[in-house]
Order: sequence, then C-alpha cells, then structure tokens
Amino acid sequence: MGKKALVVDDEKIIVKGIKFSLEQDDIQVDCAYDGQEAVDKAKANNYDIILLDVMLPVMSGFEVCQQIREFSNVPIIMLTAKGDDMDKILGLEYGADDYITKPFNILEVKARIKAIMRRTSKAVDNKGVITYGDLKLHEEYRRVFVGNREINVTSREYELLELLATNPGKVYSRDELLTAIWGNDYPGDARTVDVHIRRLREKLESNPSEPRYVRTKWGSGYYFQA
Repeated sequence: MGKKALVVDDEKIIVKGIKFSLEQDDIQVDCAYDGQEAVDKAKANNYDIILLDVMLPVMSGFEVCQQIREFSNVPIIMLTAKGDDMDKILGLEYGADDYITKPFNILEVKARIKAIMRRTSKAVDNKGVITYGDLKLHEEYRRVFVGNREINVTSREYELLELLATNPGKVYSRDELLTAIWGNDYPGDARTVDVHIRRLREKLESNPSEPRYVRTKWGSGYYFQA
C-alpha cells in the first residue's frame, strides 16, 4: 500500500508545489489550508507523514500539532520561518518530530520525508519486546508501555528511547544522538536532543526531575539506566 501525506499551509502555491513533487514519488497527498481543517483530516485519515506550517488561519501550527498528539503519533515536520529558532524549539516542545525552514528546497523536504518513512517502517521487521521493570518497548509496533499504561510517544522520541534502551549504560553525547537519530545532514543543534529527552522523561517518569530510566551523565550526555 502506498504512503499518504497531509500538507498543511495557507499558501496554496506552496501546497500545490509540494503535492505535485510528492506525487511524483507515488505518495498520496491530502491538503489542508487552515488549522481546524488539518486537525479534522488527521482525525479522519491515517497518514504516514504530516507537513505542517506554523503560521495558519483559525489555529496555529503549534496548536494543531498539540491537538494531533492527543490522538496520533504520526510523524510531523513543522515548516518554520527561516532563522526563527524559537519556532523550531516550540515545534519540538509541542510534539513535532522535525522542522524545515522556509524558503526550502523541495529536494530537502523529500529527503527528510523519505528518511522518516524508512525509520518508521523498518521496525515492522524487527519483532521483539524490550523490557526493563515496568517499562516495555514493543519494537514491531513502536509502542511504549509503563505498566499497563501506553505512553504516547512521537517517532523521534521512540527512536531515542529504543537506541538508549538497547545499549543500557552506554553514554551518548548530544551530538552523537543528533547524528544517530536525525542524520549527518540535519541542520539543527543539540537543543533538539534536550527537548526530546525532556519530553520523554515527562511521559515515562513519575518524577521527571529524578529520572529512573533516561539519565544524564553531566558533561558527557545521556544514557539508559537498566
């Protein structure tokens, strides 16, 4: 079955260009031009990726991202204003997996989409359950449980947790994690890792300030405590 994307932007010429380009790669594309339409379509359809502009009518891209995260783990790439670091960090805080700055090269957009799709589909072939106490990672379905409660994690958060949990005790620097999860060519910085680690702790830990699983090695990086 082919992949399906939702492109959300109020600039119709941008949507048209992205739609045309993705369809050349046999990706089915739905379009939305305001925040509420985006949320409605995300609820009604199963998408493999969502491209989401920050500046939207009705509700902002941040609000859309936050609402979608209440019911879906679909990978979300935010489209942010060039050089606006606050938009990038806020996007990650609200649950986005990645961001691309405008104006962008459509080839970069397609490369990011393909990279995320490869990562989110490859786990289907890697069956198994990683268990540490009450924490369980179901690799086949990329789902996380603490006790009997399922934790709603994004694709990036899952990949970070899986990498750390499959190498317990190994300390990864922020740059190493950035390269391993986001790739060598990712233009972001180490703050991206910090945001995702903080969100993971808030979801997994009963006391995020004293984490049980994802620990900090001061001056070095992060590691998983088995």
